[in-house]
Amino acid sequence: MTVSAPTRNTYLDHNWQGGHQSLKEEYDYAIADIDGEIPAELSGTLFRNGPGLLDVNGTPLQHPFDGDGMICSIQFDQGKAHFRNRFVRTEGYLAEQEAGKILYRGVFGTPKPGGLLANAFDINFKNIANTHIIYWAGKLLALWEADQPYRLDPSTLDTLGLEDFSGLLNPGDPFSAHPRILPHADGDRLVNFAIKPGLSSKVKLFEFDPSGEVVHQQQFVIPGFAFIHDFAVTPNYYIFFQNPVILNPIPFLLGFKGAGECISFKPGSPTKIWLVRRGENKPQQLDTDACFVFHHANAYEEDGQVIVDSICYDTFPGLESGIDFRTIDFDGVPPGSLWRFHLNPETATVEKTPLIQRSCEFPTLNPANVAHDYRYVYIGATDTSTGNAPLQAILKQDVKTGEEQVWSAAPQGFMGEPVFIPKPNATQEDHGWLIALVYDGDHDRSDVVILDAERIEQGPLARLHLKHHIPYGLHGSFTPTLF
Repeated sequence: MTVSAPTRNTYLDHNWQGGHQSLKEEYDYAIADIDGEIPAELSGTLFRNGPGLLDVNGTPLQHPFDGDGMICSIQFDQGKAHFRNRFVRTEGYLAEQEAGKILYRGVFGTPKPGGLLANAFDINFKNIANTHIIYWAGKLLALWEADQPYRLDPSTLDTLGLEDFSGLLNPGDPFSAHPRILPHADGDRLVNFAIKPGLSSKVKLFEFDPSGEVVHQQQFVIPGFAFIHDFAVTPNYYIFFQNPVILNPIPFLLGFKGAGECISFKPGSPTKIWLVRRGENKPQQLDTDACFVFHHANAYEEDGQVIVDSICYDTFPGLESGIDFRTIDFDGVPPGSLWRFHLNPETATVEKTPLIQRSCEFPTLNPANVAHDYRYVYIGATDTSTGNAPLQAILKQDVKTGEEQVWSAAPQGFMGEPVFIPKPNATQEDHGWLIALVYDGDHDRSDVVILDAERIEQGPLARLHLKHHIPYGLHGSFTPTLF
C-alpha cells in the first residue's frame, strides 16, 4: 500500500523565487512562534550550510552554488529551540565585503565585473565553504570540496580559520563535502576523499577515528577527467561513480564561461563505477549505462555483491551562460530518481533497478545503517508524482516492500534536505525524527519542520516559524551535543 498526500498541479513562481534571495542579516534568538510541540526527548544541535549571499552588494550571482556559505544552527533542549546564523568569514568573503563588489570568478558561472579582460586567464577561485557542515572530534567544519574546510566555533559560529588536520592538508588541497560516518567496532569513523581532476584524476582517501586522528589513508588514479561530488562506502569497499562528462577548459580560460559551464555530457559513453578495496590502490572498473550521479543514498554488501542506491539523471543538468537561475524552466531540466545498482566484483557486471521514480534529491537514512543493509530511505521529492518541479515534499520508502509515505508542503512550501535524528533508545530503524528547513513563499520566511519518521504522512509534530527566510541550502548534520 502506498500512502500519499493529495496531488497538486501547480506552484507559484514568485513563491519559489523568494527562496533565492540573499539573507544578509545574522540572527541569534529563541524561537517563540511554534505550531505544535517540540518533542521533549529531542536534544542536540542541527547545523545547516548553504549559499547565504546570492548577490554581492547588489550584483546578482549567475548561479546559487557560487554564493558564500552561511551556517545555521538550531539547538533543541527541553522542548525549546534557539536559532543562530553566521556567514563563514573566508578570506574571499571578507575581501569582497570590504571592497563592496565581486572580486573572484565563480566556479559555476558568475563572472567578475569588467568583461573578458577581467576574467580571462584568472583561475583564482575563492573558498566559499558553502556545501556541508559536520561536527567531528570536537571540531565544527564547513566543507567545500575544492579546498580545505573552515573551522568554526560550535557555540557562536565564529570563524576560527582553515583546518589542515595537523598538516594532512596543504594550502589549497581539496577535501570532499560528502564525508561518510561509518559505524565501526572501535568507534565510528569519518571517511572522506579528495579528488584532483585532470587528464587523469588522483583520488585520496582518509579515515578519522573519534579523536580526529587519521587511522587509514590510501590513494589511486583513474583515467580521464572525473567530476565526482559524492561517494559511497561499505565495510570493505569505497565506491565512486565517474560520470561520462568532458571538460573543455578553453572558454573558461578565455573568460567566456565559468568552469561548470564548460562541462558537457557524453550520452554514448558509459558511467564508470570504480570499486576500491580497502588497503588496495588498484580500483576495479565496472561499466553501466550513461547517467549522471550527484548523490548516493547508501551502499552495503550482500551475497558477494555490492549494492548502491543512487540519485540518477539521464544527462548532466547543464549550466547555460546568461540564464537567470531564478527563472528556470523545470520542464527543460532532467529530473533525478533513485536507482539501485547491483555490482558484482567477480563478474565485473552491473544490474540496476528503479526504486523511486518520482523526481527526488537529497536522500538520508538512519545513520546507524550507513554502509549496511537498511530498510527506510527519506528524500526530498516533488509534490506531483510525474514530471519535474521544485522539491516540495518528503518521501519515505520501505526499500524492501516499496511502500511509500509522502508529506507535502505544497503549494507555498519548498523543501530542503531532510536530516534523520534517532530517538533515544530506539528499537526500530525508523524510530526517529526528520527535520527539514521549508521555505514558506506566502510569508517569505522559513520553517523548521519536525516530523515523526515512522508516520511522516501525518504531518509535522511541530513547525518552528523563523523571523526571516533562509536561502535554499545544501547539506546539514545533527549532533546530540548542546553548546
